[in-house]
Amino acid sequence: MDIFLQQLINGLTIGSLYALVALGYTMVYGVMKLINFAHGDLVAFSAYVGLTIFSQLFGASATNFINIIIIFLLTAIIVAFIGVLLERLAYRPLRTAPRLSAVVSALGAALVIQNGIMLIWGPNMQIFPADLLPSTSWNFGGVIISFTQLVILVLSAFLMAALFLFINKTKMGTAIRATAIDQDAAKLMGINVNRVIMLIFIIGSMLGAIGGLFIGLYYRALTFDMGWLYGLNAFIAAIIGGIGNIPGAMLGGLMLGLFNALIAGYISTEWAETFTFILLIVILIVRPTGILGEKTAEKV
Repeated sequence: MDIFLQQLINGLTIGSLYALVALGYTMVYGVMKLINFAHGDLVAFSAYVGLTIFSQLFGASATNFINIIIIFLLTAIIVAFIGVLLERLAYRPLRTAPRLSAVVSALGAALVIQNGIMLIWGPNMQIFPADLLPSTSWNFGGVIISFTQLVILVLSAFLMAALFLFINKTKMGTAIRATAIDQDAAKLMGINVNRVIMLIFIIGSMLGAIGGLFIGLYYRALTFDMGWLYGLNAFIAAIIGGIGNIPGAMLGGLMLGLFNALIAGYISTEWAETFTFILLIVILIVRPTGILGEKTAEKV
């Protein structure tokens, strides 16, 4: 039981990371019907940016919560700017082009970001500082919860709840949902579709940036190509929950994190990725649109 509860905590932590990254995929797909393959590499980029900000600004000083907040805010702003630049240069010119053109552009953008990370920070592994957050941990009957895990769980839950309320309870959220349903009709109703798309790239990139920092804090080891692995898992989580569905991305991320943790704890870490794809195939066979995905009628 102790092993099960420990893996449950670990799975929820990993699932929260996947969910934050998956939200970026699902928001862009929901509005633009485009898979932003560069999103995973933006997540990796954010981890390197956060590490650089820490080492350049606060490396010689004691870490405190003000410094941590500054690191998160600066990283989120920088990555959001890159996300907007990505949309303007790689996706907007191809908005009316065949869908395959946008997919190729997304793959090209992913390679540019990945190789940019390698050129700027080098191909060698970088190590995230261990003292950025307190090393405090709590033992509840053999189940250990670290301070880092607690921060990830609480802040991820807060961000996901805030996004859900923003999309469903605000005027701009209504504009996003209207644009996702029909961009032409949204334009006729006076909605600035370009502004809406820019906003979803800002929100998705900022959530991905926070997810990237959490990955650095939790795993500590950074590699220039890690965006592919975390991006792929987050993309699978979005598909499992229902691509284009925000609650589905949250649910899919948590489910995948729990599934991977239980497989790693009871079978083997080497088989975790294999069982991930088995889970994906089973869910798509049973429910092709994902757990919370809905069938939509195709316009003719």
